[in-house]
Amino acid sequence: MADRDSKREGSQERTHTTASREWAKQTGGAGQAKRRAPKKGGSGKRRPAEVRRYAGTLIALAVILVCCIIGFTPLGEKITQGLDLQGGVSVIMTASKPDGSAVTDEDMEKAVSIVQNRVNSLGASEATVQKQGSNSILVQIPGATDAQQAIDTIGRTGMLEFVDLMDVADQDALLKINNGQSGVELKQGSYTAFMTGDDISNVTISQQSAGSAYYAVNITLNSHGTQQFADVTKVLAPTNGRIAIVLDGVVNSAHDVQSEIANGQVAITGNYTLDEAKELKTVLDSGSLPVTLDYSESRVVGPTLGQDSLTQGLIAIAVGFAVVVCYLLFFYQGIGLITVTALIVFGIVYLGLLALLSHFGAFALSLPGLAGVVLTIGMAADSSILVLERFREEIRMGKAPRKASESGSKHGIMTALDAGVVTLISALGLFLLGVGSVKGFGLTLALGVLCSFFTLLCYTTPVLRLLGRSVIEKNPGFWGVRHDMEEAKAAQQARLGKGGELDA
Repeated sequence: MADRDSKREGSQERTHTTASREWAKQTGGAGQAKRRAPKKGGSGKRRPAEVRRYAGTLIALAVILVCCIIGFTPLGEKITQGLDLQGGVSVIMTASKPDGSAVTDEDMEKAVSIVQNRVNSLGASEATVQKQGSNSILVQIPGATDAQQAIDTIGRTGMLEFVDLMDVADQDALLKINNGQSGVELKQGSYTAFMTGDDISNVTISQQSAGSAYYAVNITLNSHGTQQFADVTKVLAPTNGRIAIVLDGVVNSAHDVQSEIANGQVAITGNYTLDEAKELKTVLDSGSLPVTLDYSESRVVGPTLGQDSLTQGLIAIAVGFAVVVCYLLFFYQGIGLITVTALIVFGIVYLGLLALLSHFGAFALSLPGLAGVVLTIGMAADSSILVLERFREEIRMGKAPRKASESGSKHGIMTALDAGVVTLISALGLFLLGVGSVKGFGLTLALGVLCSFFTLLCYTTPVLRLLGRSVIEKNPGFWGVRHDMEEAKAAQQARLGKGGELDA
């Protein structure tokens, strides 16, 4: 009986084993796969989406920082320096009308355009020409080495003349002009002009013909100019004689006369591009300057004085940065390092942005601008401190560092943005409504606020949330939150003890 039971049990066991094997074959060994140990070097778990997002943000930021460093290196060449740092010439001119009438806004706009053209002829690409008040023009030319030449060039009102090349006695100049050269200087007294720029009433630009890719410069003459032009072109038209446009004794261009022009409407053609047509229009406008410009103030800033000012400004920035770093490390310990590195990130992004604007001629660093830079260093640190303080406050409320890093950074960012927007509005007001150095201060302040926002969102917040997941909680003493955690624990125990007494 016992043998039969034993055989029956053995048969059932073999049947069970065979069935298990058949099931394993049909399911592809899924049951065994579940018991398989994970491969070496991996935890078998995928990183949370938040961690991947924060890490991706920091990687993208690292790429941007590398581009910024390449963009502003070397600093002395990539960031344009203003007049007070680089040295140069500053001139204020007062406009008046020869007949004693009032100077209009239209007159001033035209005068500013003409002066800008003359300043550019000095090769000063970063020069600024702007209207001041109702009848003054401020001209600043950074890097000008010959002050007298700059002043003489700015002060010329521009003598525009139209010359029949048959009336030019300078044979060397004629040879160059006939060979197609421009910018040929005529010897004084070697030519006679039949008309000046005073006879020009208006200058416009239009297409050379319908559908053409080229442009023509159209001149409208007054009655005297109309008669003079008609007389000269009547003689030159049969032989396609040439008329030269001469500005301050220099031939700007020479043109063939195709027909007699008796109606005072002159079209200058020559397959001009739009930029070339605008340049010729500026030359023609220069000859009809509507005002007389007299010096009211001139100042020459030496490069030594400018570089001394730059050095002092850089020292101020370095001292301000060092004081902020010491404060952060003393009061915030380990988490203060987050703000210190955030300031470094802020500085790199800031310099990269200034270099980019300088490349397009939209920025020149001045002493007031340096003051704005110093101010924004403190503002960038303040934004980061708001986040850190809210983080510590959340811990004191009893939250774990992980939760505190998320909620604290969220609320801290909102507070920092509110404070930054107020400063940004003030900075934009200074930039849009101010003049001269005030605009430079407003611009650097506004750019600093924007860079502070960028650093807060792309560096401070991701780093704090990554560290808050485990690193800070493992070593609260180093990160300076041990006291906050102990305070939260004591408050929790006090609440529990108080509840126990009530129950009793």
